[in-house]
Amino acid sequence: MAPLKTARELFQTAYASRYTWDASFPGYSADVQVVQGGKVYTGKICINRDKSIEVTEVNNEEVEQGIYTQLQDIINHRQPTSFEESYGNYEFIQGEIDDTGAVNILVKDDSTESYYKIRGKEFCQVRQVMGRIAFEIDTHASLDTGSGYVATCYDAIFRNRETNEVKSILKFEDTFEKIGEYYILAKQIVQDCQAGDNTTTEFSYSNIKLIKPAAV
Repeated sequence: MAPLKTARELFQTAYASRYTWDASFPGYSADVQVVQGGKVYTGKICINRDKSIEVTEVNNEEVEQGIYTQLQDIINHRQPTSFEESYGNYEFIQGEIDDTGAVNILVKDDSTESYYKIRGKEFCQVRQVMGRIAFEIDTHASLDTGSGYVATCYDAIFRNRETNEVKSILKFEDTFEKIGEYYILAKQIVQDCQAGDNTTTEFSYSNIKLIKPAAV
């Protein structure tokens, strides 16, 4: 019988199972449409090979910043950063297994603590504290790309760390398209729930094209 994996090995396996863009990723351009509060905004975006971001032709500064923030989040999750570079100096402590078979793991260093749940080879929950806000992200569905998984349905709950009061809940539904050899976000629906007031924002990306290298 194979030996049981340590907390570090379980975490490293889940980390390696995420879908990331490889070192040859050329970047891409796309048209973007944002629908929010009955209003429609359009523009153009580009994620360059060096992962710099360009958002142009959007006639609303707040919406433009929202697109930029979303693209930055995409880049953060697709970066092929090694486990040792990101977590090599952390301590991993295994906790209980819940009713769904997910393993609880505490990840800590001298200054921070994060709590994860791993089901199979995927992260299904992360809990962290940032300043006065504690947040929890739960993944409910994912896409197996054949070279790693990517979350497609997940939510984030933000609480006051001292009172445990829920400040906001964000619910996400993501749709991906395979462009060339890469999976690209084509649509994201975000529901923002605050004190009974729900707002839905829909980001749609079309005419997605990988950037061709310059001719030598």
